Amino acid sequence: MKVIIPLAGFGTRLRPHTYTKPKPLVRVAGKPVLGHILDKLTGLPIEETIFVVGYLGDQIREYVSANYTFPARYVEQKELKGQAHALHLTADYVSGPVLIVFVDTIFEADLSTLADEQADGVIYVKEVDDPRRFGVVIAENGRITRLVEKPTTPVSNLAVIGVYYVKNSALMLECIAELIERDIKTQGEYFLADAFQLMIDRGARFVARTVDVWEDCGKPETVLHTNRYLLEHGGAQEAKTENSVIVPPVYIDSSAVIRDSVIGPYVSVAGGSTIVRSIVRDSIVNERAHIEDANLIQSLIGKDAVVRGSFQRLNVGDSSQVELTPGE
Repeated sequence: MKVIIPLAGFGTRLRPHTYTKPKPLVRVAGKPVLGHILDKLTGLPIEETIFVVGYLGDQIREYVSANYTFPARYVEQKELKGQAHALHLTADYVSGPVLIVFVDTIFEADLSTLADEQADGVIYVKEVDDPRRFGVVIAENGRITRLVEKPTTPVSNLAVIGVYYVKNSALMLECIAELIERDIKTQGEYFLADAFQLMIDRGARFVARTVDVWEDCGKPETVLHTNRYLLEHGGAQEAKTENSVIVPPVYIDSSAVIRDSVIGPYVSVAGGSTIVRSIVRDSIVNERAHIEDANLIQSLIGKDAVVRGSFQRLNVGDSSQVELTPGE
């Protein structure tokens, strides 16, 4: 089995952080989102992992090569024409079964059973209250009959989470090629859902598998929510501090310096960071950030950023400096 991970988007909803790093490298609970995804694939019979990269793709390559040893290939998507177009670019390197994983989300699913799967494909879904923001599947007796991208009227509450298994990748790529040739677009892009619909129309049997956990990593508030979930479910780590109070769960890198502060709950502090005389709650502090005399909640502090002063909520990008002048 091969794995395809498309991650060429700009991540505009996570700016300013994605001005300097690709969205999959935004950190939650001590490591990039991409790292959490790759860890879930450990132990699967994977022949090769293909990363479809774009903006700042060299950082993806550097992170993967520094932290993982599996066979990896990188394909550049120079024009962002949609999900199906990203997979189209991998056609020369894919055959047989394929697992497709998008990195917007953290999920909990048993992928070990895929080798015994009888259906032609599996689309992982989660029941949601409001399906209008998502692609959804319509299923009858467990078999998917139709996929709808962001329906304006309720047709199903089974939202697609961005994890797919396809046995016959040749048929999938053939349908994607047809999609592009016929210029079938949804909201101006070539969507994977439309390609899967062509496969279903040709007789392919897709089934829906429901997951219990689906945590979004696409915008600041959902990144913080995902950080909370991961800290509560095995991602916590404490480290030595000086004259400080730690309120678990937290993740504190062993190289971080915490002095005269209150940290937590739900705080991730990356390596090389310094927090002095501050209260930090429900926040993510990235590498080598410096926080001093601050009161922060629900904040994202970028790499090498400096924050001084009594703020409440901040979204500060890498290498920024924010100071509150005395008396303000």
